[in-house]
Amino acid sequence: MTLEQDALDATLDQLVEWAKALVIPGERRILGLTGAPGAGKSTVAELLVTALGPDTAVLVPMDGFHLANEVLTDLGILDRKGAHDTFDDGGYARLIATLRAQRIDDPVVYAPRFRREIEEPIGSSIPVRPDVPLVVTEGNYLLLESDAWSEARSCIDEVWFLAPHTEIRHVRLLSRHEAYGKSPEEAAFWAFGSDERNARLIESTAGRADRIVRLP
Repeated sequence: MTLEQDALDATLDQLVEWAKALVIPGERRILGLTGAPGAGKSTVAELLVTALGPDTAVLVPMDGFHLANEVLTDLGILDRKGAHDTFDDGGYARLIATLRAQRIDDPVVYAPRFRREIEEPIGSSIPVRPDVPLVVTEGNYLLLESDAWSEARSCIDEVWFLAPHTEIRHVRLLSRHEAYGKSPEEAAFWAFGSDERNARLIESTAGRADRIVRLP
């Protein structure tokens, strides 16, 4: 079967109910959302966290661990930005482990975020209070078994793989690239080049997800 055939059609309301079922008051749980570029991870994660409310859930995206453009340039891999080795996977794994171990009397932990309008990560941007029971994290490589990605996965309770139809994903990618200043030609170059190579790797990890879902 193909990935699209394996996907379970679901609504956002269903995802919210599944997320609520993970919550245990007084304990820390972590939910991961993954999928290929353009799968809708950020949008779905934001909608989930909004529906659950700030006292129940907080969003900590993996994209905050993009290596800075200066570092990517020094390494000679700026043209592959977004590939699995252009992230600080060790830093991400350590943060997820810290958040997993965070207890009610621990201090606030600050996570980084990625600012797409400047294409750079910004440190200490997201406060994670110890009394919030559910951390939602989203990103491309949550199910990758190489490097430190598997260490992060071991601290995540469930990972859901978002699998929209490929055509929809491509349209979203092209629109996103153009919205952030790329010409139509540049958008197509990235969407059908680097993004698509990354998508094939990410989709090969879908079998390790707890759920494979497709939203309308």
